Amino acid sequence: MVDNIAEQLEHKRQALPDKPGVYMMKDADDRVIYVGKAVSLKQRVRSYFQDAARLQPKVAAMMRHVVDFEIITTDTEVEALILEATLVKQMQPHYNIRLKDDKAYPYLRLTWEEDFPRLLIARKPSETKSRYFGPYTRSQSVHETIRLLRKIFPIRNCTNMKFKNAARPCLEYHIQRCQAPCQDLIDKSAYRDMMKSVELFLEGKAEDVRDGLVRQLTEAAALLQFERAAVLRDQVRAIEEITAQQKVAAEAGRNLDAVSWVVDGQDAYVQVFRVRDGRLSGRESMVMTGLDGTDDGELARAFMLQYYGRTTEIPPEILVEHLPDEVDDVRAWLHEERKGKVELKVPQRGEKQRLLAMVRQNAILARDEAMRRMEVKEREREDALLGLQATLGLPRIPARIECYDISNTQGTESVASMVVFTNGKPDKSQYRRFKIQTVQGPNDFLSMKEVISRRFRHQQLAEESVHTKRFAKTPDLLIVDGGRGQLGYANAAMLEAGIKDIPVFGLAKEHEWLFEPHSPDPIILDRDSPPLKLLQHIRDEAHRFAITFHRKLRTKRNLASLLDDIPGIGPQRKKAVLRHYPDLAALAHSPSSMEDLAKLPGMTKKAAEAVVTYLHSAYAENTGGES
Repeated sequence: MVDNIAEQLEHKRQALPDKPGVYMMKDADDRVIYVGKAVSLKQRVRSYFQDAARLQPKVAAMMRHVVDFEIITTDTEVEALILEATLVKQMQPHYNIRLKDDKAYPYLRLTWEEDFPRLLIARKPSETKSRYFGPYTRSQSVHETIRLLRKIFPIRNCTNMKFKNAARPCLEYHIQRCQAPCQDLIDKSAYRDMMKSVELFLEGKAEDVRDGLVRQLTEAAALLQFERAAVLRDQVRAIEEITAQQKVAAEAGRNLDAVSWVVDGQDAYVQVFRVRDGRLSGRESMVMTGLDGTDDGELARAFMLQYYGRTTEIPPEILVEHLPDEVDDVRAWLHEERKGKVELKVPQRGEKQRLLAMVRQNAILARDEAMRRMEVKEREREDALLGLQATLGLPRIPARIECYDISNTQGTESVASMVVFTNGKPDKSQYRRFKIQTVQGPNDFLSMKEVISRRFRHQQLAEESVHTKRFAKTPDLLIVDGGRGQLGYANAAMLEAGIKDIPVFGLAKEHEWLFEPHSPDPIILDRDSPPLKLLQHIRDEAHRFAITFHRKLRTKRNLASLLDDIPGIGPQRKKAVLRHYPDLAALAHSPSSMEDLAKLPGMTKKAAEAVVTYLHSAYAENTGGES
């Protein structure tokens, strides 16, 4: 088998083109574990397949798992760079440097498409007339920004439905946090002028906002509009207080980002200071993971591609301590993203160098704080595990804890989850999920018995296949989500499998009581105790993992059944459509969907037209005619 793989890889290497492009390394499970960009695919990919002693440790470790690779050719190096950034963001390969939790970063959304705009939190920008600011690495900072702006400006925060049906001004109006546009107490033009000030403020132009408010204040005072003047005076004072707290960086440049980091083991703690109109307007703190010997040039390149690939604002100047690898390509890519020139500079002296030194000092402080938090969490996990051992009378510290949960909707798409915590931390590589096979209808008890039986049957067959080998490790503690019923069936399944030496308990959510087999009395842990908090975390994670899998299957079934109703769309065409378009709503509303759909294997122009027409009609009905 190994010889066949080596022979196939050698054949593919010989056929590599001498062109720029992207290569994707794959493991035995067909997962992409690394994405790279090459000026010459022929030379770059072949460089990986040599004596392990000549490779970097991280590359050598990766190559032990590589059984295949794929390539995508491009016309230019910049196109390859853009494609690499896109694929890394989509796939999050294990051996690439990754900007941690990229997908979770929130944005501020200013809803200009509404007559009376609002400020909302959004998870990703979409193709609307809204203006997006961010992303922000801390959701707390987004909420703080909204609270601050609503303190300065009376921005409405009601939903559109509530706004439409309001019969009278709400409490927000009476405490002067809203101007009641729902009751026509402020006209559209005046409200939108106010929101333009909010937009300027978010752009970092607080001084411009202040100057505009001062002019309005002077006009209101001249017209003896004392109430309006008092409101404007308070807004001016609030902005002056905020801008006074900002560090003036006028000498460093009017619009730039200053980026620095400090490396600690596998992680880099990165700080980005945003200077707009000569003032420090914001700071981002984030972590890059998966370094393992990466040099500063490679780290700078990975950061630029991932951070500026998702941000909504790229300044004309970026200060860094180390230029990225392939700096000319990165500059060209930044130019294309910004639609304007972007300079990358390493300042050696002056105000810009001092600003960058301040950013680095903040990166060091962020690392130290992260280390302190990790030490505290490690102590808490240790206390929780020792507490579990003592409270439950376990023979040893439960280094590996497994928890199981069942999820279904009235017995349909019934699934189960197995989550694993190793040394008190989620070990997601060990998570498993099951489709219930033998139980009909909503029966959590029998479903739990089936899953536990399958889990230990897999362990007994662990050496026979790659699939069952994943169940080879024995848990020190087994938890089921539920009370005596689920516990009883789980324990019966273990006894039938000959498992008698693994402690098993049920955690009932109603009172958060623990139950053990053959004992009539529950074990009641203190609500604030570390052991109970750890068990709740494990149980909640099992529930999340189970319900996510259940929803995925249910959505897939619903989409498939929707396609079943379209004449001329049989099993093969349905499979092709779902493989390329998992989001049928996007397919229904895409202007080019019909042409793209007709190019799929087995599809025709007529069949594509039938699919798009039917889906557009179906989704229009579900949204009340909106498209």
